[in-house]
Amino acid sequence: MNDQQLLRYSRHILLDEIDIEGQEKFLAARALVIGVGGLGSPVALYLASAGVGSITLVDNDTVDLTNLQRQILHTSDRVGQAKAASGKAALTQINPDIQIVALPECADQRRLAELIGNADVVIDCSDNFTTRHAINRSCVALKVSLVSGAAIQFDGQLSVFDARDESSPCYACLFPPDRAFEETACATMGVFAPLVGIIGSMQAAEALKLIAGIGTPLVGKLLMLDARSMEWSRIGVARDAGCLVCGAHSHP
Repeated sequence: MNDQQLLRYSRHILLDEIDIEGQEKFLAARALVIGVGGLGSPVALYLASAGVGSITLVDNDTVDLTNLQRQILHTSDRVGQAKAASGKAALTQINPDIQIVALPECADQRRLAELIGNADVVIDCSDNFTTRHAINRSCVALKVSLVSGAAIQFDGQLSVFDARDESSPCYACLFPPDRAFEETACATMGVFAPLVGIIGSMQAAEALKLIAGIGTPLVGKLLMLDARSMEWSRIGVARDAGCLVCGAHSHP
């Protein structure tokens, strides 16, 4: 690191658990952020400010006026722009020394496998089960750690699925792909603005912990927040031997 980097990241370097070695891991890391909306905004902002060396933003949507209530990566003057491009503009202003790749596209399974294969950590900030399951399948097949978050109305949840750990469940262990789960969208159900900031910030924290190898990641745990009462609950999530994705009989 040069003198400017040592100064920029000094508050991380002062932490014994991170120090220069951990900061260098951040600088060498490649993060893939899928979804650049309410959750993806704080994720991307904190990864960039922390100095993650390469951040790829994937989102096929454009910035809409209704997004600005909670999607803090975007601004009024970027309404109509691709969210990925808007995100890149914001992150470049915060940290011009890192690489930001903006991909305004809807990635199919083959494309996801390509992108995830080039990532050290994947942060799922998408808003539908189809995309989440596609991301999970590739993360399991390629043994890439996955940080998953969701938020709707006043309810948020967070977990880490680390395919490098043989005891870790995957997303499909928690939400089996052969079961019907009701899709809920912000456009119809609404979402409390700070909720996505809370969950997204925690996703960024889990991603940085995984990159630096510090602390205890939320593997095998589902953390849930009721923002009405600001109460957290935590449940254990075990690996399912019969899982269609990571189980003994599966073929990722």
